[in-house]
Amino acid sequence: MAKRVIIMGAAGRDFHNFNVVYRENSGHRVVAFTATQIPDIEGRIYPSQLAGPDYPSGIPIEAEARLEELIRREVVDQVVFAYSDVAHEYVLHKASRVLAAGADFVLLGPRSTMLNASKPVIAVCAARTGAGKSQTTRHVAEILKTLGKRVVVVRHPMPYGDLAEQSVQRFATYGDLDKHGCTIEEREEYEPHIDRGSVVYAGVDYGAILAQAEKEADVILWDGGNNDLPFYRPDLHLVVVDPHRPGHELRYHPGEANVRMADVVIINKVDSAPAEGLEQVRRNVAGANPRARVIEAASPITLSGTETVQGKRVLVVEDGPTLTHGEMPYGAGVILARRQGASELVDPRPYAAGSIGEVYNRYPHIGPLLPAMGYGRRQVEELEQTINAVPADLVLIATPIDLRRLVAINKPAARVGYELEEVGEPALGPILRGLLERA
Repeated sequence: MAKRVIIMGAAGRDFHNFNVVYRENSGHRVVAFTATQIPDIEGRIYPSQLAGPDYPSGIPIEAEARLEELIRREVVDQVVFAYSDVAHEYVLHKASRVLAAGADFVLLGPRSTMLNASKPVIAVCAARTGAGKSQTTRHVAEILKTLGKRVVVVRHPMPYGDLAEQSVQRFATYGDLDKHGCTIEEREEYEPHIDRGSVVYAGVDYGAILAQAEKEADVILWDGGNNDLPFYRPDLHLVVVDPHRPGHELRYHPGEANVRMADVVIINKVDSAPAEGLEQVRRNVAGANPRARVIEAASPITLSGTETVQGKRVLVVEDGPTLTHGEMPYGAGVILARRQGASELVDPRPYAAGSIGEVYNRYPHIGPLLPAMGYGRRQVEELEQTINAVPADLVLIATPIDLRRLVAINKPAARVGYELEEVGEPALGPILRGLLERA
């Protein structure tokens, strides 16, 4: 009899694992996905168009809270853990729930889940969300373009809408973002690439995505999400670590696996991290992966526009996933506000509307700043209501996109930016050039 399987996920790695390992696997039968981390992603169906002929009714996506009930009701043999950026202890708590309910607990590794490409693949991953992989990916793309290569970026999945329609998505213009109804989280990842002339692919079926991307690329650039492993087998694996969270590079899943697998480890934010954090990260990386080349980089923080911060009451809006999944209590906007003499960081929590208030309840480590949450139209409206209700002199938008294109802000606002700036040697340019020469 086929083994009966549940895949625990968050609308990303879970679907990929199914497509690659289970979709045409007669020895296993996936009876359900469970979902967490992302608001309102359960209660859907993984559609039959994607699940294949063995699943004519598709596969239900249930809330993870129902895990034990599902294991018993569906007589499940195996539960596959398939989401990322969680502490090792968290993973084993989930394993304990599964084992106590009578099923096996499974982690699928790179050999089972990575797809092989016909073009060179450079993967940019991280030890934690918010370490700086997005600006690293943009930096790598610019280097490759100076070497005369056509670069196609393939982004880790964020399919929060109609899964069948999102099977393969190509983004080259802002119009493509509108056509696909992208969330704030998706726009934060895609827009900076589009602004630099790069084509971005994302979606659900990463085998079909790869087949299309290879037609217009000399190099595939994997832009990882959270701290997940690459979906494509990399010819060069870059992993970004964050000295603002020293020790996390060895304490989170699957970020530690990324660090141990890396060809190159990039220690980012050396311009703002405490010296003791830098030293601890250097030691941990050297102990976990002594063969990796280590590059250090700064993330200089800039303020655009004519607004000044000195002496003003400031509302800081930071990248949402960095604060939530990444567990950072602050980001670049807070650092800049303090450096430039803001008189006060106005606490938005008393003014949080709807689901924004629920975010603070779920992630109580977040301090007096606002995570730019926007997983759907209602949440974007609640984000706008929150911003406009806060009695601040200035809004600092420290997200990868200009939120003013999506929300109407009723007070002065300015953008906070940050890009990767390599420090010293070794450097990425010669490493990338050597890879392409070998390829």
